[in-house]
Amino acid sequence: MTDVIDELHRRGLIAQSTDEEALRKHLADGPVAYYCGFDPTAESLHVGHLIQFMVLRALQRAGHQPIVLVGGATGLIGDPRPTSERVLNDPATVAGWVHRIRRRVAPFLDRPAAEQGLRAPVYVDNLDWTAPLSAIDFLRDLGKHFRVNRMLAKEAVSARLNSDAGISYTEFSYQILQANDFRELFLRHGCTLQTGGSDQWGNITAGVDLVRRTEGAATHALSTPLITTADGRKIGKTEGATIWLDPELTSPYAFFQYWLNVDDVDARSWLPLFSERPAEEVAALVAESEQRPASRAPQRALAEELTRLVHGEDELRQAEAAGRALFGRDDLTALGPETLGAALREAGSITVDEGTPTVAALLQRTGLVSSLSEARRTVKEGGAYLNNERVTDADAVPEESDWLPGGWLVLRRGKRSVAGVRRA
Repeated sequence: MTDVIDELHRRGLIAQSTDEEALRKHLADGPVAYYCGFDPTAESLHVGHLIQFMVLRALQRAGHQPIVLVGGATGLIGDPRPTSERVLNDPATVAGWVHRIRRRVAPFLDRPAAEQGLRAPVYVDNLDWTAPLSAIDFLRDLGKHFRVNRMLAKEAVSARLNSDAGISYTEFSYQILQANDFRELFLRHGCTLQTGGSDQWGNITAGVDLVRRTEGAATHALSTPLITTADGRKIGKTEGATIWLDPELTSPYAFFQYWLNVDDVDARSWLPLFSERPAEEVAALVAESEQRPASRAPQRALAEELTRLVHGEDELRQAEAAGRALFGRDDLTALGPETLGAALREAGSITVDEGTPTVAALLQRTGLVSSLSEARRTVKEGGAYLNNERVTDADAVPEESDWLPGGWLVLRRGKRSVAGVRRA
């Protein structure tokens, strides 16, 4: 077995661990069954969850057995947040999200298992063992092993206790449910390692403790750091919107563009976390960014690698082609209508109902210019484009042949400002 702990440290993927030397030996004696859990508190995971899959994939490459838990039970409760109680979703909604999330994340581990001969992942739902628990079983067999003073020390719980909102027993009991997941996976699959975010460390170590108390066995845990932007925002938030992993919520084009447009500082710090390239390649990309920031080498590496991982090679190529086409480097007609539409909706678009306004009017209505006079000036100066062709007449009306598949026109001002017009 390779020393995967060294790789995880090199990439900055370990924030905390239990006895690290014991864990190294345990992994060296492997293969080890390990798991990470994801709660379906929305219909999709987002880019902040990708950090967990980087750990899952690294351990899988080292020959170990991944287990992915999508929490149909814990998703009905929700881990306590520091500010307010989560809205409780109905069981049918949560069950649908479990299925949807599992289907979307399966290729992250299924693909390397099939292509590289690695261990195929096991997928589990904690509702399978939590639903049959009676209240008496929960209190006698599980609750007696937890000390309230330790549960109160958890940061989110402490914050809520000192707030006007307080905390319900429902949320307070979440730690017991997650700890029991580790115990059940230990019993059912021989799982001896749990990974997760550092905000889950209290819940994760509670599981280690529960397995020790009930089964007399030593297990292990490690956590990843919380990833934020240089200015302190959560990763995956852009202009108030979340970057989802599900293509129905965030198009592959928008996903690709998110990584392409991250700040230089963030790109350099995130590249080791999210890239599976050799260490020397990562170092070279970071050095190139420091010497020539305009190259945006780490951003391009992240955009390519993560879009390929999440959406596949075909969608990556379509996202790349859409970017080139919108900014005048490729033929717009070569794009499929779905890709073109997704790209233009992301860039910003309007719909015209009856008749087609002049190019000047469209430039104004799309917000590419602030007034008709500015539109005419832009055309006169050679800075206006329709479907990547320079416009010479501000009062021209787009012809029928100008409309692209899906009923779109592409307007551009200068090199970087693009908007779409769709025919109703």
